[in-house]
Amino acid sequence: MKSALPKVLHRVGGKSLLQHVLDAAVGVGANHTVVITGHGADAVEAAVAASGVTGSATCVRQIPQLGTGHAVQQAVPALNPVHTTTLILNGDVPLIRSETAAALAAACGGQKLALLTIELADASGYGRIVRGSEGQVQGIVEHKDATPEQRQIREIYTGIMAAPTAALARWVMALKNDNVQREFYLTDIVAMAVAEGVPVVATPAASDTEVLGVNSPLQLADLERRYQRQQAEALMEAGVRLADPARFDVRGSLACGEDVEIDVNCLFEGRVVLGDGVHIGANCVIRDASIAAGAVIHPFTHIEGASVGPGALVGPFARLRPGAELGSEVHIGNFVEVKNSTLAAGAKANHLAYLGDATVGERVNYGAGSITANYDGANKHRTVIGNDVHVGSNCVLVAPLTLGDGATIGGGSTISKDAPAGTLTVARARQVSLAGWQRPKRNKPAT
Repeated sequence: MKSALPKVLHRVGGKSLLQHVLDAAVGVGANHTVVITGHGADAVEAAVAASGVTGSATCVRQIPQLGTGHAVQQAVPALNPVHTTTLILNGDVPLIRSETAAALAAACGGQKLALLTIELADASGYGRIVRGSEGQVQGIVEHKDATPEQRQIREIYTGIMAAPTAALARWVMALKNDNVQREFYLTDIVAMAVAEGVPVVATPAASDTEVLGVNSPLQLADLERRYQRQQAEALMEAGVRLADPARFDVRGSLACGEDVEIDVNCLFEGRVVLGDGVHIGANCVIRDASIAAGAVIHPFTHIEGASVGPGALVGPFARLRPGAELGSEVHIGNFVEVKNSTLAAGAKANHLAYLGDATVGERVNYGAGSITANYDGANKHRTVIGNDVHVGSNCVLVAPLTLGDGATIGGGSTISKDAPAGTLTVARARQVSLAGWQRPKRNKPAT
């Protein structure tokens, strides 16, 4: 990967490769999870601890790394024979579906050795499935050890298997490293199973996408696009209209109602919910947000940790920061920033404004260039703006402050005291015009 970050901690769709695999294990309903670590073990084990995997999870270290069979040998003491089936997944194969893994475990049933396989047009680098004259699986031969004839085989072993737990423990402890790489190959247990008369079955994967591994930034980028295409297709099948599924990214979860439209180059992170009829303009970034029915998010808008009410209009070039809560029919226009503030139904801040730590009432009109001065250098303070307040352009509201219902703040005012309801409040210097005043002139440079 040419990176200081352990490979399995690189990300696809906003989650580490490892987290994808752990989530797949949870989806299968694993009773216990064992993670075998090696390179970057401290960082990987910290990620496992923070993964939120339900049930118990154990990390064991493989030092030195002497092959896949040697890796599983390290896990043997942590295996519980009560759990009759052991499913082996790979930390750098992130897009394995829980349904596929569950089908493989079911094919094992605690009695058979089940291998996940797929046919590839180019099987270079993969272990080949060797079958007998009647099609039965006889073994797996690694690419580097394969004969020219065996390298013509297109059916490959994906590195994912399910095995009877007790037999697996016995087999891996009997592995030998008499091969070109001087490693202990997990695939050698297939021949052991055949020799013992244990049935070996091959279960095909639905697509190559779910069994592709990552060994380079190029492969990581390829999996990212495949993953995003999967998300896009699932949403479109549910009725979402994407202007271009190739220019769409989800790094978390995106739930959409009916008649949702999403323009190009939009990024959704964390958990995002879009209600019926929501329109998202081009080049928006939306994270951990809820956007209610009928809202329109205009292009180049950033939303994080916020909620947008029904029928609201936001953007273009607006920013909703954490704690922003917009009521129904609220308008937030271009170059307006809202942070930790609530705006009630019908409130408008249409141009070049900042609302931070504010409670804004219904039908408020908040003028261009106006800000809440909510920070005194040490603490944040709140501004309360009542219903039907009109704040003129270029005003500074110095918190803590309350503007009563129906108050009007004259443009250019700096307000540091509460404004009574229903009144006009103006706080600005008296205008003076000085006759005969001369504008300074630049001194001529010395010659």
